[in-house]
Amino acid sequence: MRIAAAVLSGLLVAGLVPPFDFSALAWVAMLPLLAALSSVEGKRAGWTGFALGYLAGLVCCLIQLRWLAVVSPLGMVLLPLYLGIFWGLFGAFAAKLGKAESAGASLRVAFCLGAVWAGLEWLRGWLFTGFGWNGLGVAFHEARVMAQAADLLGVAGLSLMLVFFQSVVAQAGRQLILRKSGIRWDLAVAALLVISMYGYGRARIADEERAESVRLKTLLVQINIPQDAARVLWTDLQVHQAYEDETLKALDAMKSPQGEISAKWPDWVLWPESALTGRILRTTDGGWGTWQINLDTIAQVRTAGPFSLIYGVNELEAEKSGDQLVMKTKGRAYNSIAVMSPSDELQTYRKRHLVIFGETIPFVDSIPFLKKIYEQQAGVEFGGSFTPGDSVEPLPIPAGGTVIGAIPTVCFEDTVGRLVRKFTRSGPQVIINVTNDGWFKESPAAAQHFANARFRAIELRRPMLRCANSGVSAALDSTGSADDPNSWQQQILTDEKGSHFTRGSLLTELKIPLRPSFSLFAVIGDWGILGLAATGLVLAVFSREFRR
Repeated sequence: MRIAAAVLSGLLVAGLVPPFDFSALAWVAMLPLLAALSSVEGKRAGWTGFALGYLAGLVCCLIQLRWLAVVSPLGMVLLPLYLGIFWGLFGAFAAKLGKAESAGASLRVAFCLGAVWAGLEWLRGWLFTGFGWNGLGVAFHEARVMAQAADLLGVAGLSLMLVFFQSVVAQAGRQLILRKSGIRWDLAVAALLVISMYGYGRARIADEERAESVRLKTLLVQINIPQDAARVLWTDLQVHQAYEDETLKALDAMKSPQGEISAKWPDWVLWPESALTGRILRTTDGGWGTWQINLDTIAQVRTAGPFSLIYGVNELEAEKSGDQLVMKTKGRAYNSIAVMSPSDELQTYRKRHLVIFGETIPFVDSIPFLKKIYEQQAGVEFGGSFTPGDSVEPLPIPAGGTVIGAIPTVCFEDTVGRLVRKFTRSGPQVIINVTNDGWFKESPAAAQHFANARFRAIELRRPMLRCANSGVSAALDSTGSADDPNSWQQQILTDEKGSHFTRGSLLTELKIPLRPSFSLFAVIGDWGILGLAATGLVLAVFSREFRR
């Protein structure tokens, strides 16, 4: 029965995220596992709990991350085997903590379990550069009201609440089965906290809707270029021609028959990660140059009219050689966002959080066979690791008469809350993400990426713009909603069948708060969760229920 309960919880938690999205199950998904763990007894309770937790985690992660098989069948197995360890540690802790025999003890045990679970989510999102993907709280990615509490302790705070609530229910259910009498005021406390969470969400949404704001219009262009892992299946010319065609088609549609720019004209045009195939050469004094193919494409779209162009590109360290810029000997390479004003002034942001075996390979010089693994899985030669950037300064980009601070993120950086919060400043801001989930073809990877990214807008109370080559291109307000502020239609680029795997463009409009507030998470970051996790661990060790 315990093994069945562990498997059932693994299946239920796996169903909380795309492509299933059974978010209502978030309130019961952990119940079977929690009930099984509380029933474990004996000197080997910790080891039994670890095995049950590990089994549940393995089942969950194998289902949620099966899209990794598109690129790496080996990775699809190894990553769940690793992630299951964190579930196992939780299982060992819960089994050692044991049962609660009173309502007061039930609340204490529930807090300890919720806090330690949240702490383990933080740990896996930090250790070895981290993989914080699909925390339990991500189940609320389409539950707008309940998701607002993420601005207190981050999405891990929502996970804490889910485990806390279900632990109380599991303890109360056990007492009911044993027909032990007594007023279950612990259930009343848990229910009150859930109601308070809902009330907080309603209040937060109302506050954001009342905030004074300016409007930002952005054209998102998604090409849906076919890929085989890292290998792009189009020529450079085809890629550049596609961006020219889609962008000009959209911009020309916003002009009058006389060629005059309409009120719909975008302030910004946004292209995805590594959109242009030419590199940018950048000197230490700010001088720059780029491949001619990039200049030709940018010049062509500029013929339509004025806008700031934001796009993903690779950036190389350069130096002057006479009147020319050349790549620096042993110069570093960066995965960057470039921002070009209407007068072609350039700003760049260099990606800080690199993906292991995607953008960097640790110890590759001393362990050469790691390069062969990459080339086998990615389908291209390993050209060397990118270098992480170090800036945490927003990029100031004009929009109408207002300068908006763009919080730049590349690829999976928009799933790393502890990084994105470092860019928060006073004044109008918007999170920008350029990404390419085309590595994973038409799998659930892109939808899961979007589900995780949505919480950065909520956590930091800053709107978000996302542009993908193949994935989810969308605009989100500061509450994580994709609704257009005028039509209330979803600002997500899809085809007529509702698929986000499509080629096209989307004109978005966002309300950008002029004086955005600072959430608790923006101020304290992960320290809230770390403090609660440490408290829960210490409280458990010194409680009567803990089996030493």
